[in-house]
Amino acid sequence: MLYQHPLAYLLGLEGAALLLGGDRAFVDERIAEIRTLLERAEELGGGIESHPLTTRESYASWAPFYDEPGNEMVELEQPVVRAIVDTLPAGVALDAACGTGRHGAYLAELGHTVIGVDQSPEMLAVARAKLPDAELLEGDLCSLPLADDSVDLAVCALALAHVDDLARAFTELVRVLRPRGNLVVSDSRGLLRTISIPIARALADGTYGYMPTRQRATSEYLRAALPLGLQVRRCEELFRPHPIISPDGTRDPHDDSEPPPHAPGAPPNYWALHAYAPAAANAVWGVSPVAIVWHFQLERSTPVPTR
Repeated sequence: MLYQHPLAYLLGLEGAALLLGGDRAFVDERIAEIRTLLERAEELGGGIESHPLTTRESYASWAPFYDEPGNEMVELEQPVVRAIVDTLPAGVALDAACGTGRHGAYLAELGHTVIGVDQSPEMLAVARAKLPDAELLEGDLCSLPLADDSVDLAVCALALAHVDDLARAFTELVRVLRPRGNLVVSDSRGLLRTISIPIARALADGTYGYMPTRQRATSEYLRAALPLGLQVRRCEELFRPHPIISPDGTRDPHDDSEPPPHAPGAPPNYWALHAYAPAAANAVWGVSPVAIVWHFQLERSTPVPTR
């Protein structure tokens, strides 16, 4: 079980901002804000306990609105992935952990024969509406339901953070990739510097759940990829292009919608909590990449072991 408390998050945010440092005025403001937050503890409400959900359970509820505007990670990652695949010849393309088929649909527009694999039936149902002519299969990243050397391109977007064994996932992607084939991978890099902050939500049975994610250093991707014969063609680390919240704490300055209010007693809504400490939120959330995109090409001289 994981215990999450709104005041704990805000104090952690202030502490991280203080560790980053600033001038005397910035430090004094953070200390004063901490005192104010402690005085407002009752207003913020208590914490909640949540239990880990599987990736399949989590995405089942996200499927209906995953493609809605406002998913910043997608908005940052998608143009970079598309810029890479735009340079590649059409062939058989695997959209691994395809989700709602957003990359698969673009690959089909480019002339690829698309195969999509995802472990969420709900996400696949959305993908089928976009890709009526594609082969869409239910399956796991670490056990792809494809033959060896069967695709020219594999795209795996924003999924590896949910995988326990990164090396196994890369081995599977390389197993199905033909020699000289291309692999495009994107992944989230956490929500706050090197810390992954679980997002909890209420469940139908009255309990709370969260989807675990894993934070990985750049070197971990290389340790998983290079021994398999993959060579790096491009690597982009993506940063937020603007402050996370306006100085008065009202909203994201590049988003016209108002943030939802913090609801005491509910799972901590970090985006709403930022309004209680906007300067600390902007200081901490703007200094580390929030996503990474890789383009590998397979230069395999020896066969990769099959399952």
